[in-house]
Amino acid sequence: MKKNTLLFCLVFLLACKDNLPPVTPPVVSETHLFLKAADLSDLKKIEDAGIVFKNASGQAEDLMTTLASEGCNAIRLRLWKNPADEHASYEEVKAVAQRIKSHNMKLWLSVHYSDTWADPGQQTTPSAWANLTLTQLKDSVYNYTKAIVTEMQPDYIQIGNEINGGLLWPKGSINNPDQFLALLTVGIQAVRDNAPNTQIIVHYAGIDAADWFFGQLTGLDYDIIGLSYYPVWHGKNLDLLSTTIQDLGAVYDKDVVIAETAYPFTLDWNDWTNNVVGETSQLILPEYPATETGQKAFLNNLVDISKATNRGIGFCYWGGELVAYNGTQSTNGSSFENQA
Repeated sequence: MKKNTLLFCLVFLLACKDNLPPVTPPVVSETHLFLKAADLSDLKKIEDAGIVFKNASGQAEDLMTTLASEGCNAIRLRLWKNPADEHASYEEVKAVAQRIKSHNMKLWLSVHYSDTWADPGQQTTPSAWANLTLTQLKDSVYNYTKAIVTEMQPDYIQIGNEINGGLLWPKGSINNPDQFLALLTVGIQAVRDNAPNTQIIVHYAGIDAADWFFGQLTGLDYDIIGLSYYPVWHGKNLDLLSTTIQDLGAVYDKDVVIAETAYPFTLDWNDWTNNVVGETSQLILPEYPATETGQKAFLNNLVDISKATNRGIGFCYWGGELVAYNGTQSTNGSSFENQA
């Protein structure tokens, strides 16, 4: 097995550090910083399992302290409406949000408008809203979003997560375009009415058909285009990623952030849970092998791509906290630990 990954992989930190100033991020526009972000949505869950993270000196340290000291300037959290357990719940996210702010990092919320994962394959309406009329659903989205921004005051908020197919299915499916846009609009309006300084992100998974998708949103009052980019799912063509960021920014007059990305530093494992990425065919070779150096080079290239375009404003690394937290023989542990 690979060496113990309970020591948080510092490749991400170094990638942020090498090409960018360690403390003061470059300003891309008057309102948008160059984002060097990490999604830590499962941090509380992993801490509750007894995992202790360590810094580069091998000393136990709050993961947020480590990240902040290495130049990370934003933390992203997912928010579920009424999850089966407390993780990603309103109260947990609110508490972790205060930790983020105490470390002087920006708070970025990914509101799923669901009780569970929302992504291109599922956008399940929260059970408490399942039988509402469209009018009632719009009111619920507005009031829920209002409460979030009023109480948590995020710097960035996504109205939905990876909403390629819409949100709040079936009423908000993209196949019901008027209803989809109506629900998206009321979520946006709740932010504008109650937290005018919060930047609004609309988040799409991948780069294929991204231009068509954002073309459907013409006239909506949002600030930033968010794209997920994982080579294993969205292709290995980094030139196409660069062109897509450039074109979307120019056509829609928006800044563009890589809202989710990740890459492996090994194909080995620390538990018995199958990893999302585990074969050489899933890698970008020979440029980016599954090594610490390869992972670092991949992330540095994303930084370069963002900087080279007129509208790229950085990236968010997803799953950096997802080490093997459930024991070395767990078949229900982390499927992401070799990308942490």
